[in-house]
Amino acid sequence: MDFFDFSGKTALVTGGSRGLGREIALGLARCGANVVVASRKLEACEAVAAEVRAIGPRALAVACHVGQWDALDPLMESTLAEFGRLDILVNNAGMSPLAPSSVETSEELFDKVVSVNFKGPFRLSALAGTHMVEAGGGSIISISSIGAEFPSPATAPYAASKAALNTLTMALAREYAPTVRVNTVMPGSFRTDIAKSWPDGAEARTPAALGRYGEPEEILTSVLYLASDHSSFTTGSVIRVDGGRYAPSF
Repeated sequence: MDFFDFSGKTALVTGGSRGLGREIALGLARCGANVVVASRKLEACEAVAAEVRAIGPRALAVACHVGQWDALDPLMESTLAEFGRLDILVNNAGMSPLAPSSVETSEELFDKVVSVNFKGPFRLSALAGTHMVEAGGGSIISISSIGAEFPSPATAPYAASKAALNTLTMALAREYAPTVRVNTVMPGSFRTDIAKSWPDGAEARTPAALGRYGEPEEILTSVLYLASDHSSFTTGSVIRVDGGRYAPSF
């Protein structure tokens, strides 16, 4: 971990109160970054912020629904008011409900999935990227999904929203270059709390070369690499961290 030193830098992690987001927030803190933990429930954000402070860096908990456009300006304002800078943005918040069929997918469900998975990251990246350019640099990292490449009928809106996030990566990388880098990590199935709701025996049948789910910490090094200056020639990239996925999981 000494290879990555983020001392004095500030990272904002959406969906940072659990799962991969919590792992990323704590990993950045162990490397010295001050961390803004954002999620819908303030109490859950406060719990992770307390873990960050126990490691050593400063932390700020912010309740924010990233699918709501008007909530993102206040999130940026709170971050800058507390730390005066934002160096790393991790767009991790997302939702992945299963649909019984495309025709039975409600407009409300469709809009909710697209808002959280794509509209929010688009707006927050625009706000963060603009600030980072003015400040002299930074790194924006989005967490997509291997579902964008291996969609199933039950995950069509989710997969499409993550594919849109992948596409956004190159557009923003061009817009905010050369001082701000924009990349995406595309994870496969990870053993987080959401995995508890997956069918019994699903891990044994997971269509991945490594034949198992990933552990949350196994995504961390990819994020640290993209957040650090060691990836100074990497932008507009989508990096798979999926155990060698070769087919949809459902």
